[in-house]
Order: sequence, then C-alpha cells, then structure tokens
Amino acid sequence: MSPRRVPGQRAIIDRRALAEEIAALHEAHGAASRGAIVKALRDALGEGRCELERRLAVAPSAGHEVTGGYSFLTDQLLRVIHDHVTTHLYPVPNRTRAERLAILAVGGYGRAEMAPHSDIDIAFITPMKRSPWCEQVIEAMLYILWDLGLKVGHSSRTVADTMRMAKEDLTIRTALLEGRLVWGDQQLYEELRQRFWQEVAKGSERQFLTQKLAERDARHKRMGDSRYVVEPNIKDGKGGLRDLQTLYWIGKYVHRVQNAAELVDVGLLTANEYRSFRRAEGFLLAVRCHMHIITGRAEDRLTFDLQRAVAERMLFADRPGKSAVERFMQYYFLQAKRVGSLTGVFLAHLDDEFAKKRTRSGFFAGWTQRPRVFKGYMVEGGRLRAPGDDWFRADPVRLIELFQVAEAEGLEVHPETMRLADRDAKLIDGKVRRDKRANALFLDLLAGRKDPETALRWMNEAGVFGRFVPDFGRVNAQMQFDMYHHYTVDEHTIRAIGLLSQIERGLLAADHPRATREISKVASRRALFVAVLLHDIAKGRGGDHSELGAEVAHRLCPRFGLDEKETDLVAWLVLHHLLMSRTAQKRDLTDPKTIEDFVAEVQSLERLRNLAILTAVDIRAVGPGTWNSWKGQLLGELYDAAQERLRLGHKGSGRAQRVAAKKEAVARLLGEHEHLVEAIGALLADAYWIAEPEDIIASNLLQYDAARAAQEQLSIHCEPDETRGATRVNVIAADHPGLFYRMAGGIHLAGGNIIDARIHTAKSGYAFDNFLVQDQHGQPLGEEAQIARIKKGIRDALLAKVELVPKLAARPLAHSRAKAFDVAPRVGFDNDASNNFTVIEVTARDRPALLNRLAHALYKASLIVHSAHITAYGEAAADTFYVTDLTGAKVKAPERLAEIEAALLEAASDRRQRQLEQA
Repeated sequence: MSPRRVPGQRAIIDRRALAEEIAALHEAHGAASRGAIVKALRDALGEGRCELERRLAVAPSAGHEVTGGYSFLTDQLLRVIHDHVTTHLYPVPNRTRAERLAILAVGGYGRAEMAPHSDIDIAFITPMKRSPWCEQVIEAMLYILWDLGLKVGHSSRTVADTMRMAKEDLTIRTALLEGRLVWGDQQLYEELRQRFWQEVAKGSERQFLTQKLAERDARHKRMGDSRYVVEPNIKDGKGGLRDLQTLYWIGKYVHRVQNAAELVDVGLLTANEYRSFRRAEGFLLAVRCHMHIITGRAEDRLTFDLQRAVAERMLFADRPGKSAVERFMQYYFLQAKRVGSLTGVFLAHLDDEFAKKRTRSGFFAGWTQRPRVFKGYMVEGGRLRAPGDDWFRADPVRLIELFQVAEAEGLEVHPETMRLADRDAKLIDGKVRRDKRANALFLDLLAGRKDPETALRWMNEAGVFGRFVPDFGRVNAQMQFDMYHHYTVDEHTIRAIGLLSQIERGLLAADHPRATREISKVASRRALFVAVLLHDIAKGRGGDHSELGAEVAHRLCPRFGLDEKETDLVAWLVLHHLLMSRTAQKRDLTDPKTIEDFVAEVQSLERLRNLAILTAVDIRAVGPGTWNSWKGQLLGELYDAAQERLRLGHKGSGRAQRVAAKKEAVARLLGEHEHLVEAIGALLADAYWIAEPEDIIASNLLQYDAARAAQEQLSIHCEPDETRGATRVNVIAADHPGLFYRMAGGIHLAGGNIIDARIHTAKSGYAFDNFLVQDQHGQPLGEEAQIARIKKGIRDALLAKVELVPKLAARPLAHSRAKAFDVAPRVGFDNDASNNFTVIEVTARDRPALLNRLAHALYKASLIVHSAHITAYGEAAADTFYVTDLTGAKVKAPERLAEIEAALLEAASDRRQRQLEQA
C-alpha cells in the first residue's frame, strides 16, 4: 500500500511518534488542542520536506526516490490525520456497514510520484449513500489538510457512483486506474477494484487506447507538437512525463499490469527498453522536483532561467564549446527522444495484438491480406518490415537502405523494425561509413523527391543518422541557449531539409515565390540538400561554426559522392550561410556599396541562387513566426539587385540615370499630381531619390504638399503595409537636433517596435522621416486605436509634452525572459561598408526602447543619423546606423570613435537600464 523504494523512512517522518504526540496534546487540552495539533503536523511536514530537499541535493538525479519520499510523507500525514479524527473527534465504537471509509491516492500521488508542490489527489470512497459519520470525518480531514497549506484535489463518492462516472469520464477512469489504498477499509477498496476491472475496463480496452492517444495528440498540439522546443513543458510536452504515464496507463488497462516493470513480462517492452523507460522517468522526475524547489510552486515549464538553475543543481559543468546549461538540455532532449521511440515500439505491439484478435466475418472470413516482398523487405499495411531478426547484422548497409526505401516508396517503417535498427545501429562503423553504396543510398534519401524530412527523422530516432554521420551525431539533441532558436540543432536541420523539399515540390510558392522559381535552375540539387544538412553541423564546438562547418563539408562531401565542383559549392554555402540574411537585415540595401560588397563575395549567379534558397529555409526552420513578409521583402530586394549586377557585370546605370528613372516612375504613380515631382522633388537630394522606394516617395510628396497647404509644422501619416509586413509611419516635421531619437521614443511609448528607419532633410528645412513599425508580435499595427496612439506618442515626444526617459524605462519588455541571458553589449564601426557613411552596429540585450537610447547617445555625440536598421534575435537586438558628422563627413579619427563607442556601450548597458528604472 505504501510507496516502495523509500529508504530511511523515519528520517522523513516518524508516524508513531507523531501519532503519540497528537494523542497527548488531545488528552491534555481536548477541543482546545486543535491549534497545537495543526502545528505539530505542520512541523512534521516541514521537517520531512527539508529532509527530502537535502536528499535531492546529495543525489540530484534521484527522481524516483525523492518523489516516492514525498508520497510516503503525504501517506503518513493522511494516516495520522485519519486516525486522530476517527479516534478523538468522531469515535464510533461499533460502526455500521454504512460507516466505512477508504482513502485512495489517485493521479501522480497514486503512482507515488509526487513533486514538492504537486496537488494531493485523493478519493474518499464509501459503500453506499454517505452516512453523517463519513461526512464528518471527510470534512474534518480536509479542514486539517487545508490548514497545513496543502493543495488538495478530492472527490467523495460511493462505489456505485464511482463505477457509473468512470464509464462516462475518461479522466475518472484514468485516475481510478492508478488508485492506491492509503488508509481505511481494505475490503471496500478490494470491492471497488474488482468492480472496476469487471464493469468498466472489461471489453473497453481498444476504446481506452484510442481515447488516450487522441488525448495525447491534442496535448502535443497545444504544447507545440515537437519534443525539441527549447522551453519544454516537462510534464505535458512531447516526450515528457505524461507520455511515459500514458504508456503505463495503456499497458495497465490492456494487460492489468501493476507497475511499469511488468510491461516487460507481457512483451510490450524489452528489458533494455524498460531500463530506458526508468532512466528517462527518473531523470524527468528529478528535474521536476528541482523546478518546484527553485520556484516554490508547481512549475512544469522548463524556462530559460530555470534551465540554468536546474543544470547547476544537477551538477552539470561547462565543457569546451558547450556550457553547462547546453549539456543539461542536450541530456534532457536525449531522454525526450528516447520516450518517443519507446512510444512507437509500444504502440506497434498493441496494434499487432488487437489486429490478431480482430475476426473477419461473412465473405472475407478466414482471408488475410498477404504481405508483399520489396527488395527483400516485407510490406504490410503500408509499413516496411525487416524479414528477420538478423537482417541488419547480415548487411549493416541495410540500416541506410531501410530509410531510403521508405522515403522513395512512401512507406512507414514498422516500429518493430525501428526497434531492430535502434538495437543494431552500433554495427555502423568506419567501413560502413566509407561504403559507396551506403553513401549513395544516403544521398538519395537526403535529396528524396517525396518526404525526406520524415524519413530522416525516423533515421535520427533510431540512432542510425548520428552513427552514419558522426558530425550530425554531435549536434543531436543539442540546444542553443537563446530565445531566437526554437528547436535543437538536429531538429532545426531536419526541418530545414523538409522546407527545402516543400519548396521544390511547389508547396510554399505563396511565401517563397522566388525560391520556388529558382530551385529548378540550380546546377546540382543534391549539393543544395547537402549544404542544408551541413550548414549548422559545427555548432557547439567553440569557434566560428561557419568556418568549422566548411572544413567538415570538404571532408564529408567526397565521402557522400559529390564531385569537386559540388564540394566547393557546399563548403562555400556553409561558410557564408549567414551572409545574405545579415546583409539584408543589417545593411542599407539602397547604398550601392552594400550591393557591390555582397556581389564581390558571391561572384556567380549559381552561388546566389543556392544561397538565397538556403537562407530562406534556414530562417524559416528557426521556429514559428521567424519568417515574415518583411524579411522576404529585404531578401528579395538584395537578390534582385545582386542578380542584376551579376548579369550585367557592372552597375546597371549611373546615379543621374537612376534618379531620373525613379522620378519618372513616381510621376506615373502620382497621376494627376505628377507636377509634385518637380515642385517638391527639387527640395530633395539625390540620396533621397535613390534610397526610398517609389511608393513611399509618392506618399511623402502628397503628404508634404498637404501639410504645406494646411500650414502644418508637423504631419504624421500611418498606414499598414501588408507587403512589407509592417506599418509605415511617415513623419514630416521642421528639422531640429534630436528629432530622430524623440520620434523613436514616441513610437516605442505607443507600443511600436521600429524595424527600419530612414531620415532625410529637404532644402526647405523639413525632415522627411520614414519608419517601418511592428507590434510586439512582429505584426503590422492596423487598429484605429493603435494608429491614434502612435500619432499621439510622436506628437507628444516632439512637443516635449512627455518625459521620455522615465516613461520608457518603466515600459516592460515583452520578453522579460531575456533576463536569463548574458548579452554583453558590443559596438562595431565600418568605414568600408558605404562610400558616404560610417556604419555603426550595436548588439545588446533587447529591452524597452533600446533604439531611442542609442539614438540619443548618437545625438549627444553630434552625429547625424541617415538610416537605421533594427534586427531582433530573441533576447538580443542588433541596431545598425548609417551616420555622418555635422559636416556630412565620415567619422574616422580613432579618439572620436573611442568616445562614440563608450557612449553607446553606456546607453546599451544593463547598469544604465537599472539606473533609469530607479530614477
């Protein structure tokens, strides 16, 4: 009845001594002893918890022992309370048949798996309609438990009511499945158990399996449907404790097993798999206990700040190229992955069992569909099965062939065969890795025409992928400790390969029209697939993963069967896989020097085509919402400008011709207002005409004309722009020093995030400032109230109606989780990236109105900002400014650059943020 495996029970709680203390208190003080009794119970509970916390600190991975200990502590308290209530408060010398009570532990408590702040789930069972005595006892016990500050989930039912409700409700049926008698009437408990198996469970096994799996799938969907999300829910997430519990529930319901160990006896798991089950469960339980102790509450989401703390408590240490927290999370994901493979094998066995029990009637009675044979494999029910236990031992290359055949033929791999592949993956040695047939099969699978993502994921689950490509094995289950990446490196890579396949099949044409159009033109599609596989292969090794990855590519590509030209292309793509996204997001694409430098690095249309497709799938595979129309627009502009330059071999046209062509295009857009191009256009320098897109210029000219007609000193126009995935905010105002930082502050105060800004001054003394703004979720602001707030924010900031600094400091950051990360601010200067401007790039922790503070520092340093480009990477932000001094010249003097760097570092620092918050 009591949880087993709990050593040193009396050090946790001494029930007899506690019962004697309570009896003495009652005898001495009678009814007035309640307060003293509750205190005695509370002290025993506190001491027990302290002892269990101490044990967890000494043995930080002892999940089963510690959760069993918390369950034991709760059992003993319940028994003492029950005995006190029935002996001292409501004694009945000769109880009637109705005056019987059984106290059951259900849920996690029933399994003896309680974390420090888990709810205490108990069921009070009575034989028939509750007698007054039963009601009094139950109520008195609950009041004492509540006085102890315990969270109690309780139900109180008769045996008949329990049976009726269990038939109707899956949750109640599952809870009863784990019901364990804590104290009370043993005979009543046995009656309940017998009736449950006879009246509820019998004949409903298949229904229970179906419902439980549907419940699991719905839960996974809610939690992100991947076991590789970087802030996993340890209880309800994919590969978490609930998945292991689901296996046990199903096994118990179908086979009547009493504990997980008996799953081996009934053939659902091998002894090896059961050991994996126990190891994963023990680790997850230990992690959950640490989380509860750190937070002081029932916390199940392993957030970034908790990951650091739990890794430290579980004694994970830093290693070269990999921090303690990354090592801890890699181990966590390996356990979650193991839970996934156990689930597949387990359910396949049950499926086969139920299939054998199914009987055919009528015409098809006695007829069964014979499996067909394909390349030596059995194909049955759309699943590929190895013909025998020694299939892979006879030829280990078949471990690669299995998944290639599955992908090419659109078949699933039978979980029993997955089990064999998992067992025999160790047969893959250097000889198999060098085998030409094995590498050709792998390349066919990687660049498969149907669904390489799914087949590669199976291959990874079975442990074959990491054995065949050891470099990939090194990033298996490896997380990147930041808020930008949503998945582990292996999951990100497999998703990217899947996205590449979808683009090739035309399934993502709406989001990626250019990539869909260009992919059919690449010279070697297999080289592109290998580049996607290898682009992050060297993460976690210390050093630049792009440079290290290019070295891996030079070594691996010839092994895979790629020729020298393909190998050089793959290595170049891996080395430069971040070039296009960095250029597009951090540089001014209207500056000719940006395109010149990019083209000088790319050098050929073939490289450009491959790089553009790799960049798109890499960004999109980072996680949901990472790809958006603004990034698509920027990459498209860079691609088109670079393609034109590569085709012509020189600049398309000179500055004067470009300005003239832009003016003609704007005049066409303006229609009857085309005269504004000459009337107002003369006030604007060539740099404005080159920098701004035609539609924005047309909008600016109309806005300026209307403002002058109305004699307005300040004009603000806001318009959601679906193409750019942001809201355009165009401000025309009399120019004065500090205009940019004030506008940025006003937009931030109104709840907007600036992602791009261009600042121009007309000869009339008016500033034309064009911003692209998104909300906190990366979407355009379109509601009337949002637009009104932005206009008011800018107006108030420019007219000094609001104190920007304290207001901005008080604004909460949308991602307060960023505090879990160390982001040391960095400032870089580049006087070669532009012919006319000094380019300053600041990387810092994302925080309220970082752009405003940096812009203010630049203003104080007597610099003019001509454009700003803002890129968010989770907890970090990279803000790029194109600046000149007050004479319009670049900033080159070393002492001047040092001054500016110090001012920007101070503005970006955490210390500065704390000072502002305190002010």
